[in-house]
Amino acid sequence: MNDYLATYLDYLTVERGASPHTLDAYRRDLRRFIGFMTERGREDIGTVTPEDVLAFIAYLRGLDLSANSVNRSLAAIRGFYRFLSKERKTLASPVDRLATGKTWMLLPNVLSIHDIDRLLAQPGMNSPAAMRDSAILEMLYATGLRVTELIELTVHGIDWQAGFVVVMGKGRKERVTPMSRTAYDLLRRYVEEARGALLKGRMSNSLFVNKSGGKFTRQGLWKLVKKYARAAGMEEKVHPHTFRHTYATHLLEGGADLRAVQVMLGHADIATTQIYMHITRDRLKSVHKRFHPRG
Repeated sequence: MNDYLATYLDYLTVERGASPHTLDAYRRDLRRFIGFMTERGREDIGTVTPEDVLAFIAYLRGLDLSANSVNRSLAAIRGFYRFLSKERKTLASPVDRLATGKTWMLLPNVLSIHDIDRLLAQPGMNSPAAMRDSAILEMLYATGLRVTELIELTVHGIDWQAGFVVVMGKGRKERVTPMSRTAYDLLRRYVEEARGALLKGRMSNSLFVNKSGGKFTRQGLWKLVKKYARAAGMEEKVHPHTFRHTYATHLLEGGADLRAVQVMLGHADIATTQIYMHITRDRLKSVHKRFHPRG
């Protein structure tokens, strides 16, 4: 099974243009599936039955995984068998007749304008690292970029004249996202005054570099965000993706068109963007309840 898995991951990389994040998720889900089936004596991929898959789903639920995580694993298995069928490695899929379980919409955490202002003010501008960190946090909020998209930005991915960022999103799809004036100014100052000091003579195409002059990692960015969230007294409710949620919600609350927000976020399906409409409606109800005499 592991040989088939390696071939499938190569297929996702080369022919489907899957992102490293997607590949990591599929690799993790399918390795767990293969390990479970091996323990049940199903080393041959063609011998796995629907009952085996149901047992695997029960096992995942026993790990206290969310319905969304279980469904993601099921989708990975379904795609794996679809590929094997296409390659004529197996004739029948044990997951074709299994329905996807119910998923519960979890509203993402969103910061208020007051909180986001307080968080963005934390790094300051007293050192090259602080200038970089200020630019990173402001860019996350001003553009709604995913973490991977931000750390993959290159020095050539900024259109300084137009004030746009050229992003390589999911599925290797390129999109153009505007920056705010504040983000533009902080980014320009970082590039002109701080980036060279961090590189210390090294060469790099990455826009944001760490103290060693290398490209930021996802873990490094996570630590940076948590550091400033802790300094602002809001560590428990802030993670890197919080900036993206806040960006989308504040745009919609300000009257932005839903489809425009969809394009800027790089969502393939507008239904993904619509979750933020629920947040704005909930906020409106909260305001009404608080301030209306009959609330």
